[in-house]
Amino acid sequence: PVFAGMNGSAIENFSCVIYNIFLMNCTWQAGRHAPADTQYFLYWQNSRDEEEMECEFYIKDENCRNTGCVFQNVSIGTEKAYFLVNGSSKDSLIQFYDEYIDLYKIEILTSPLNVTAHCTRDSAGCIITWHPPLTSHVEKAKCFQYEISIQNK
Repeated sequence: PVFAGMNGSAIENFSCVIYNIFLMNCTWQAGRHAPADTQYFLYWQNSRDEEEMECEFYIKDENCRNTGCVFQNVSIGTEKAYFLVNGSSKDSLIQFYDEYIDLYKIEILTSPLNVTAHCTRDSAGCIITWHPPLTSHVEKAKCFQYEISIQNK
């Protein structure tokens, strides 16, 4: 059955972020009613065409329970990625948790690159230039919007 397992044993507060262009960090908390020996395992699939992959680098809590994962070489595709966290325990069946996520929505972009300011004493003021941040999926610089905050004149 789809919801086999003890109520409250599935993970809670699942979230993922992509940073530094290709690293993804996912975290969660153990289910409120999960037995103490419950261990969780994260699998994800970037698209229907790719194979499901298990986490290679688990983050563990003080009880050595898996509560997060770091993925390397993540690429952002056009489809929603599928995440599944299941668990095991000697005492009971553990409910699984699954979610589809648009990876581009969880990317934390790097700062703009090569920011320069050229100021003159005349009325021309300052010319500020920069390059777009590095990203794995945005190919057009015009997709970015910037806001400049000038602290001192």
